[in-house]
Amino acid sequence: MNEKVYNFELALNWKLLRFISQIDRFDASWATIEKKEGQSLKQLKSIATIKSVGASTRIEGSKMSDEEVEVLLSNIDISKIEDRDSQEVVGYFNVLDEISESFDKIQITERDIKGLHNILLKISSKDNWHRGDYKQHSNAVEATFPDGTRQIIFRTTDPGFATEDAMRALISWHESEREVHPLIRIAAFVYDFVSIHPFQDGNGRLSRLLTTLLLMKSGYMWIQYVSFEHEIESNKKNYYRVLRNCQAQRPNENISEWIEFFLSSLISVKTKLESKLNKYSLEVGLAPKAKVILSFINEYPNCKSGEIASKLAFPNPTVKRILSDLVSKKLIERNGKGAGTNYIAY
Repeated sequence: MNEKVYNFELALNWKLLRFISQIDRFDASWATIEKKEGQSLKQLKSIATIKSVGASTRIEGSKMSDEEVEVLLSNIDISKIEDRDSQEVVGYFNVLDEISESFDKIQITERDIKGLHNILLKISSKDNWHRGDYKQHSNAVEATFPDGTRQIIFRTTDPGFATEDAMRALISWHESEREVHPLIRIAAFVYDFVSIHPFQDGNGRLSRLLTTLLLMKSGYMWIQYVSFEHEIESNKKNYYRVLRNCQAQRPNENISEWIEFFLSSLISVKTKLESKLNKYSLEVGLAPKAKVILSFINEYPNCKSGEIASKLAFPNPTVKRILSDLVSKKLIERNGKGAGTNYIAY
């Protein structure tokens, strides 16, 4: 069944409807989960923030690992941040933090979107000339691959009046649309934002930040406890392929492939969040020694039972019994055989 969504065609099928149903069922249970998992959610949010900042900046070419991102964000000294990767990491974190604290006050308007863009690039002196304003020169969407090569994915809307008109029309549609399901509306908004590419730089990063903002404004509060950006990074080639396939049809393209990619990515992060919450629930019921051993394995992956017993001063038989219990509960994974047996946390 073909439907019209903004300027796009969408083949609304049972698969997409099933995706939406799965996401909304989980969302309907979120209030109960939130009350039950208070302390766990604080930890998950902290982990998700690091992963989101690291992943979204790496998609655009940053070389910083999650570990390096964590170190930087734990001790931010703006006066010493001179390299481009660090500037992008701190800028992304600042916008994500702003969204987390004030999502209900941020409006989907040109002014507020430009304001977020300004925060994103605020500490980069090289971006002074264009931050917070629409692009002045033509730009194209490029993919940066691990070997450093770049490839043009698609052409974008011309600068000047064309970009201004396209953004005003998109924002007006998003704010007035009441019949299209919020998840479809958000996916279409993000797709067109990326296709317009309204700013000189930072469009990819801002599109992912706007995804989080729009989801939270539509009531999907759980998105801040898992990294949608990491999901995109893990499927980077497919992400660009889908965008390219749809954008090649502009104008009035069919975006069914993009909608499916977007919703399936949300399904994936929802499933991962459920798994993490189940894991934390199991951890709550662990005995004190089991919690200590699990924490040790998290800190020292690939450790052996003898190392654990030695470092923690626990009897070796006790450690082996607890390790077997943790494996059976799927909190850790056993690798290798005999003397080479080691353990990692899921």
